[in-house]
Amino acid sequence: MSVAEQLRDDFKRSYGVWPKLYRAPGRVNLIGEHTDYNDGFVMPAALDLYTWVAAAPRADRRILVRSSDFQESRGLDLDAPRPKAAGLWSDYVWGVVGALEKTPMTLGGADLLIKGEVPIGAGLSSSAAIEVATALALIGTSGRSLDRVQVAKLCQSAENDFVGMRCGIMDQFISCCAEAGKALLLDCRSLECRQLPLPARARLVLCNTLVKHELAASQYNTRRKECETGVSILSRSFPGIRALRDATLEQLEARRPDLPDPVFQRCRHVISENARVQDGAKALDRGDLAGFGRLMAESHDSLRDDYQVSCSELDTLVGLARRSEGVYGARMTGGGFGGCTVNLVAADAVEGFKREVSRGYKDAFGRSPEIFVCAAAEGASLVNGTHE
Repeated sequence: MSVAEQLRDDFKRSYGVWPKLYRAPGRVNLIGEHTDYNDGFVMPAALDLYTWVAAAPRADRRILVRSSDFQESRGLDLDAPRPKAAGLWSDYVWGVVGALEKTPMTLGGADLLIKGEVPIGAGLSSSAAIEVATALALIGTSGRSLDRVQVAKLCQSAENDFVGMRCGIMDQFISCCAEAGKALLLDCRSLECRQLPLPARARLVLCNTLVKHELAASQYNTRRKECETGVSILSRSFPGIRALRDATLEQLEARRPDLPDPVFQRCRHVISENARVQDGAKALDRGDLAGFGRLMAESHDSLRDDYQVSCSELDTLVGLARRSEGVYGARMTGGGFGGCTVNLVAADAVEGFKREVSRGYKDAFGRSPEIFVCAAAEGASLVNGTHE
C-alpha cells in the first residue's frame, strides 16, 4: 500500500471522513550554504521525500492535528489565545496557523493527519516540508488560494517568528516552487529564480551521518549574528553594503584589522560561497559536472574551516566520497553539526559508492550511514481529491 493510500485510510478511521491529500518535499542544497539569510544566492533541489498532510474541513473553528510519526494529537481553538512555542512538532503547525491569520483570509476549522518521510534532524528541511504541506492543507480546507511565493514567505515567517529559527527563505521557497529534474538558482534578496538542468547521467545521493544536529539551532543564530556584525563594520567604509551579498573579498580584506577573527572567517565563507553558486550555475548550464564537483569540494572546505559548522562524521563521509570512483562532488549540506552530505555520483557508480562509503563509515564510527538515492522532485501539491 502506498503512503497516500495508507494515510487516506488512517484518516478515515480517525476522523470518519475521506480527506484531501497534500504533500511538500524536503530539499537538498547543492551549493550555497548559509548564504540565504545574507541576501545571497543558493542552489537547492527538492527531493522525492515528502511530508504528507491529509485534511478535511470542520464545521467549527477548531484545528485538530495528529502525527502518525509521533502518535500524538494536538488541538487548537481558532477563537482562543494562541499557545506559545513548546519545542514540539506541533509548533510548526501552530506557527503556520498564526502566519495565515495575518493574511486577509479567514481560516476555517480542520482535521489534519501528518506523516513525514523526510528524516528529522538530517538537514533536509523536514521543518519547511511540514510548514508548506500544512499551509496548503489549511488554505485548501478554507476554500482559498494563495500564490506559491506568498506561501513560502508566510512559512518562513512562521519559523522565524513562532518557532524562533532565524532561517532564510530557501527551504520554504524550493519546497513550494521546485520543478522535477531541476535545481533552482535563487536570489534570496529579489526572489528571482532560474531552473537549472541536472544531467540524467548523475544521481543525487544523500548520506545521513545519523548525528542529530542539536547544536544547529543555537549555533545557526550565532552565525547569523556574526554575519550581521561583519555587515555593520564593513558598511562604515562601504555604505553600499546592506548584506554580505553586496561585499567583495577585497573589501573584506581592507577591513580585516577591524574584524574579530571569527567574524572575518564567517564573512569570507559567505562572500566566496556566493561566487561559487554563480560559477556552479554556469557549470550546470554547460553540463560540466566535474567543474561543479570542484566547487562542491571548495564549499565543504570553507564550511569546515571558515564557517566551522562541520563535524568529524560529515568530514569522514566527504573524505570517503572523494576517494570513491564515479563521484563528481561531495559536501555537507544543511545547517551543519551533523545531518547529511550531498554527493553527485555517476549513475553507474551508485551501488559501488554505497558499499564503499557504508564500509568506511562503519569502520570509523561503528555504524552504517543512512543512504538515500534521490531524484529532484516537483514542489508541493494537492495529490488527489476525496476518496474515489
